[in-house]
Amino acid sequence: MANVAVMGFGTVGSGVYEILKQNAEHIAGKAGEEVKVKYILDIRDFDDHPEKQLFTKNFADIAGDASVSTVVEVMGGLHPAYEYTKELLENGKSVITSNKELVATHGTELLEIAEKHNTNYFFEASVGGGIPIIRPMHQCLAANEIEKIAGILNGTTNYILTQMIEKGKSFGDALTDAQNKGYAERNPAADVEGHDACRKIAILASLASGKFVDYKDIPTEGITEITLEDVRYADSMDCVVKLIGYAEISGGKVMARVCPMIIPRTVPLSDVDDVFNAIMIHGNMVGDVMMYGRGAGMLPTASAVVADVIDAVKHSNVPKHLTWTAAEENIMLDGDEKQTVMFIRTLAGADAVRREFADAEFVDNIVDEETAFLTPKLSEKEIRSRLDKIGDIVSGLRVLEI
Repeated sequence: MANVAVMGFGTVGSGVYEILKQNAEHIAGKAGEEVKVKYILDIRDFDDHPEKQLFTKNFADIAGDASVSTVVEVMGGLHPAYEYTKELLENGKSVITSNKELVATHGTELLEIAEKHNTNYFFEASVGGGIPIIRPMHQCLAANEIEKIAGILNGTTNYILTQMIEKGKSFGDALTDAQNKGYAERNPAADVEGHDACRKIAILASLASGKFVDYKDIPTEGITEITLEDVRYADSMDCVVKLIGYAEISGGKVMARVCPMIIPRTVPLSDVDDVFNAIMIHGNMVGDVMMYGRGAGMLPTASAVVADVIDAVKHSNVPKHLTWTAAEENIMLDGDEKQTVMFIRTLAGADAVRREFADAEFVDNIVDEETAFLTPKLSEKEIRSRLDKIGDIVSGLRVLEI
């Protein structure tokens, strides 16, 4: 029998407990032995819980119990999650987490500790909630060099944009609706400003490149400046606006960014609506692969956590090491050098646009006295230089190419 501890009994932690109890027989068959929850760590009291004897407020109960082989860390935040995870790995216990902030910040060190102590540190649920992505990248796509990753990585922003696209709601009204339905926090900054998606694309880029990609080095824009006019212009071009986490990997270097992008309806990501997430990966042999599903929520996220628990139990004697290493030099490419197409709205006239972009593709105006156009494919640096000469820019959005 494998004894498991769960640290944090919030939305995901309670989901992990529920799955381990409800699907116990199935999980035992997959893991090769019974998997039982021995401890639940939380600072709150759960006196009305049917197994209240499982609860503890003392981390030492878990760390010091040699019979506990696997610990689920779903506390969130950096502290004390980092200190607890480090001690557990050093004690030879496998740790499973959905904590994207911890993985994106300290993943390099924690992976090294896990390898040194011959144990497992798994984090499938940290990127796509219930969407399997870490394991497919590490195993199913192992024969490929991953060249591009593009993903809708945040369900809150995708829900807001879907409401803007389909219901014509303003950003503010769509955000309020998301908060009322529990899809957005009272303080939604981490979602709507792109920080959540940034940490996720940093993890994926680290796995794809084999080198640590620091999320602090990734240019990040959220959706707070997206207007209904932007959405309507996109629709007129048979496109939609989505918040995209994007990374290109070439020659050991990485170019990554998070920002709203114009997505042509011919690209499968354009059909991903509501709170759903999707991740497209381009391998040099397999081509494009897309993973789709619920990127958050109690049971979808908990199911990914429990899948990692099963994997850790099965491989307790011969651990499976996810790997990336610290970069010895700066591996980040300057996004300004990337060739791209941008959709631009300006108050300047068509003649001013043609002087700087002779090959501009004009778009029918939705807003009076605006000129809307698609630039030719140029480096972002060159596009910005020419836009500075035009002036009176209302907005600019990149067009996704994958």
